[in-house]
Amino acid sequence: MHNNPEQFGRVAVLMGGTAAERPVSLRSGAAVYEALKRKGVDAVAIDVTGSPVEALQGIAVDRVFNIIHGRGGEDGVLQGVLEAMRIPYTGSGVLASALSMDKLRTKLCWRGYGLPTPPWTLLKGESDVDCCIEQLGFPVIVKPAQEGSSIGMSKAHNREELIAAYRLAASYKCDVYAEAWVTGQEYTVGILNGEALPVIRLETPHTFYDYEAKYHANTTKYHCPCGLNETEENALQALAVSAGQVLGVKGWARADVFVDHAGQAQLIEINTVPGMTDHSLVPMAARQAGMDFDELVWRILATSYGNE
Repeated sequence: MHNNPEQFGRVAVLMGGTAAERPVSLRSGAAVYEALKRKGVDAVAIDVTGSPVEALQGIAVDRVFNIIHGRGGEDGVLQGVLEAMRIPYTGSGVLASALSMDKLRTKLCWRGYGLPTPPWTLLKGESDVDCCIEQLGFPVIVKPAQEGSSIGMSKAHNREELIAAYRLAASYKCDVYAEAWVTGQEYTVGILNGEALPVIRLETPHTFYDYEAKYHANTTKYHCPCGLNETEENALQALAVSAGQVLGVKGWARADVFVDHAGQAQLIEINTVPGMTDHSLVPMAARQAGMDFDELVWRILATSYGNE
């Protein structure tokens, strides 16, 4: 695509939102806005604190760079609003956004297509705990299906911890499931325009890659190159691309994958509006591929042509 910033017209960078990940989204949004400005794009930063309809009222924009993480920005709601307003936007459409935001239904889609994901069991209430123990054993990780950034997740090693973990996850007012704990290496794969970026291996002294490890800790290590051989890395990249295609993901995304001790990859989740802060993984992978932050932002913006 030619490098004329005027081709994009006026671009609204939508950030903030009302989800638990609001602070991260504001940091991502500020970084994206600055990058677009450096590239000569006519960008306007909009902090969405309530309805996106109200946030866009009276502002003439030609397209939207969506960097709102979590519910309200990543779950199909904003995408539906923009479709109705006929404003092209970055990232996935209504269906893929809604599906990917729901980690439980994401897993159902993957399993239906035959892609590997750790076994899990739905927890509808505390009465399901014994059935879960019978099916999965310990340890397990308990997750609210519709929160991002590892919010509300905890690891359980026994019945007591499982009940506590269920109560915490249930407080997020969405489906709760327990997933078999995968011992092995954790990887993340950025996807840009249907192609995988270099794989990153994550290393954290925390029990898992939790909110603290993601955004605040300096002890988290990121390895890119990831240390896999070329065949293994290519296989993980192909798996991540398939994982996105099954859900209808477009534009850009990031898939999280574990490789267990037997060498089997296990898909965990996919993010359709990944972070774009200085700590974030997609910019790190793009750098490894020879693409600086500003160029990455430009390329993501260019994918908004797919939503016209």
